[in-house]
Amino acid sequence: METERLELIPLTAEQLKLWLENLPALERELSCSYRGEPLKDGFRSVVAGQCALISAHPADYLWGTFWLLIRKSDRSVVGSADFKRPPDGGGEVEIGYGLAPGFEHNGYMTEAVRAMTAWALKQPGVRAVTAETERYNLASQRILERCGYARYRQGETLWWKAASRGRSE
Repeated sequence: METERLELIPLTAEQLKLWLENLPALERELSCSYRGEPLKDGFRSVVAGQCALISAHPADYLWGTFWLLIRKSDRSVVGSADFKRPPDGGGEVEIGYGLAPGFEHNGYMTEAVRAMTAWALKQPGVRAVTAETERYNLASQRILERCGYARYRQGETLWWKAASRGRSE
């Protein structure tokens, strides 16, 4: 998938393993330079969990893998995004995303979330894309608002939804 400034690459199970275990090999394979968010312990476990998910369900890998956001101008990985699992029985799928601090406030994540949301809503059986944000994460909330999401639930966190036009909730 491409946007004006980004190439969004969905990683295979093998590429997810390289991301975790051999970043230079992944950079060579994708002809890119990884400058995305650091793979700290908590994030590493999320990536490992998604790797296990798509290894077990390879036909649904686009719904469980991470998509690297590669800036076209210099092939730098600026962040990543994912759908956390295939669409549920109600046709909803959840998106997540992260951007390296050095690339914030440039519109990259808005560009990526807009493209991934549009793609998801065109897939058979998908009625809505949801996202969860922390109450204090105003930047993430602004991204979702710019991408056509509306807040529909709040508790300890805020939940957002973008739905296909012409489909009832």
